Order: sequence, then structure tokens, then C-alpha cells
Amino acid sequence: MTVRSRASVLGSPIAHSLSPVLHRAAYSALGLTDWSYDAIECTAEELPETLDRLSVTHAGVSLTMPLKQAVLPLLDDVDAGAADVGAVNTVLFSDTGRRGFNTDVTGVLAALRELAVDLTGAAAVILGGGGTARATLAALARCGVASATVYVRDTARGAPLVGVGEAVGLPVAIEPWSSAVAGVSVADIVVATAPAGATDSVAAAGWPARTGLVEVVYDPWPTRLAAAAEQAGAPVAGGLVVLVGQAAEQVRLMTGQEAPVAAMREAGEQALAERS
Repeated sequence: MTVRSRASVLGSPIAHSLSPVLHRAAYSALGLTDWSYDAIECTAEELPETLDRLSVTHAGVSLTMPLKQAVLPLLDDVDAGAADVGAVNTVLFSDTGRRGFNTDVTGVLAALRELAVDLTGAAAVILGGGGTARATLAALARCGVASATVYVRDTARGAPLVGVGEAVGLPVAIEPWSSAVAGVSVADIVVATAPAGATDSVAAAGWPARTGLVEVVYDPWPTRLAAAAEQAGAPVAGGLVVLVGQAAEQVRLMTGQEAPVAAMREAGEQALAERS
């Protein structure tokens, strides 16, 4: 068996990624002095050659946009949870091939649990219909949520999310972005997966104090949406919790050791403070 102690994050653009900070902090806390973690610029077109090259030296790779679906036909095996979501953000290399996982689900679960709210039977709202929305549906299903409504700018592109809901056992409705404010007003839990600034119009309408928020954006922080929810007294969990949660699961998968979550979160907070 080949022993590998290298890992990287792939994506485009990639320079902003906090993944190297988080993984290196984990290696340091675990005493894995021979492990390294880098950021590699990689487009979807470059992905086949890049995976071929890294599979010789790497234990695994993390994937960000635009690679989470592009990687699927390049894998030998896909974990059942990732197959349900239809996206992979983690690839493990071994002598027997490449296996894909989705640890974004773990990250969203970590943020939902930080809210300390019982979501059994809850009505959920997701703002945005991209790749993170797929993982969010799986995480909400695991928390016992009864239904989810996804608000998107192009409802025609929401059909795949209905399919993800069917795979994870969660009824999903797709609604236009113009109805998002009304949807948030009656939701038990909201997960905002849209880019920074996209939810400013929702924030301007005010926030119901009873409604918890997971905001996946972590830079800049707080977003206007997170600030509105905090001002209303609602429970809020930020994107750094999601990012650390998914990275911690990647560390476990790649190294075989339980990740030092506190050390990783501290490193992420410090890195964000230095950016601001």
C-alpha cells in the first residue's frame, strides 16, 4: 500500500480559500509534521489531468467550485451520501482508485447543531439553489425537518434540488426569489447559501426573532442578513462553522484521525481577522 501524506484543495478561483489554513492547523495540532496541504488553481477542464497527476502523490483532495459535479464521472466509487446529493467535495486516492464523499453535509449539520434548536417537524427555507443547497437538503433531512422551500432566481434550474429531496426523503418546493421575504417570515429555520450581498434585500425586510439562521458566507462577516437576524435576537450560525465542520471531516477521512475542531476554528478566526 502506498503511503501518502499530501493533500490539496482544487478550484477556480482558489486564492481566497481558507482550507489550507484549517487543514494545516489540524496537522499541527495532531503532530502530523510530515503532512502538507496546498491550494491548486484548477478549472473543470483541467480536472482530469490534475487528478491523474495528484493521485500518485496525494492522500486526497478537497474540491470547491466549479468542480463538485464535474468530478463525478472521474471517480471509481461514490459514497452513498454524496450520491444522494449529486455532488462531491472530497476525493480519496488509494491503490484501488478514487472515491468521492460530500463533507459539506457534515459542515451544514455542525452549524444547525450550533443553533441548539429542535428542528423536528420544522419548515425550512433555503436561499439560493447552488451546490451548497444540495448538501443543505441532506443535512436538514437528517435533523428531521418536515419540508424545505428553496428560493432561486431561475425556478427552471430548481428541478435537480427536487430530485435531491426525493433521494434524502425531504419534500422540496422551488419558489421564485421575489417571494423569499414572505417565505422567511413563516419559516422555522433558514439556511442562506447565496453569495455575499445577494440576500441584502431579504435582510432589509427585517427578520423574525423566532427563526434561526445559518449563513454560509464567512467573509465578510457578519453579512447584512446575519446582522439583521442577530439584531432580532434570533439564533445565528456563520459560514466559518460550516467550513470548519466540512474540513474536519476531510481531515478525518484523509488522515484517519479525529480532527481538532477547536484548533481549526481558532486558526480560521485568526486568518479572517487578519484579512479584515
